[in-house]
Amino acid sequence: MPPSAMTETEITDLPPLKPNERSLLEMHSVLNIFNVLRGELGLIGLTLANDPDLLVQALAICDGLITSLHDASTALATARDTDHHVHALQAEVEAALAAHPALGDHPEIKESLANLGSVYAILRTRAREQLARAQAPDRWLDFSAVALEREFHAAFAAIERNSHGRYRILYNAALQAPPDYYFDLKIEGNPGDQVRMPAVFQDVMRDLIANARKYTPPGGHITAALHESAELLRFVVEDTGRGIPPGELTRVFEFGRRASNVGDVRTMGGGFGLTKAFFVTKQFGGRFWIGSQLGVGTRIRIHLPLPRAPLSSDSSSETTSRSAAAPLPVARSA
Repeated sequence: MPPSAMTETEITDLPPLKPNERSLLEMHSVLNIFNVLRGELGLIGLTLANDPDLLVQALAICDGLITSLHDASTALATARDTDHHVHALQAEVEAALAAHPALGDHPEIKESLANLGSVYAILRTRAREQLARAQAPDRWLDFSAVALEREFHAAFAAIERNSHGRYRILYNAALQAPPDYYFDLKIEGNPGDQVRMPAVFQDVMRDLIANARKYTPPGGHITAALHESAELLRFVVEDTGRGIPPGELTRVFEFGRRASNVGDVRTMGGGFGLTKAFFVTKQFGGRFWIGSQLGVGTRIRIHLPLPRAPLSSDSSSETTSRSAAAPLPVARSA
């Protein structure tokens, strides 16, 4: 039975978030990047001196940046200072390379440096996105479907590079070998190439697709599709992964909780991608369904109602959703 044929459960309610949890949810895409950076810096230390903590100052910077994401105002300050932090990280990496000149041309070092360059670029993009969203958290934007697909392909390429050769990500099933993932990605607008969606929904798509890849073994198949009609924005992602154990289908949406059968999976995330996806869906008045079966896979569907009419005629093509007035639920501090 394919994931698309499984019985689905609609998720309608979750416990409210604490202030630090809300901040982490809003900065989830940045948190993932900091964790990837930390992992790559550890690999450089191992290659240069067999010491994952060799780049102690750079690792301390990453830890401080991760901590800063627990507070909303501090997190935004971190985003504004992204270039400063990147330059500090680059400086220590360059100093370490200068101290080990014989290893400067080592293939693994070259690969790690290329990965770092890619991650720095993504980090700068995510920081700009977060700063823009902070000014208008309920904003809807018009996107080019072709450009969105291109952006996701670039993100998948970065994920593949970060695997250091453990797998490939392909878009043609005829070329798939046992270590590869086959991705089927389709984005359709209304009309044609234009798709309107909340700016933050890019994060939701990235998180859910990354989860599908993370919990699907190599050789698996991941499908992701976005479609805009006159009234609804529809998104679906399904995989042929390990699935979620019975009785845990709603619990995995709780902040920081993963399924009991994924403890062996190497992950750079915080365990709240599903939480963010649900709360963003509810923020914009949408509906959220999930179906999963052990050894078969998981399917997630999201429907968002399109804004009835733009509230402004701003030339940037930005609109605000009338259904997006409610912020993410936050628990009161004791």
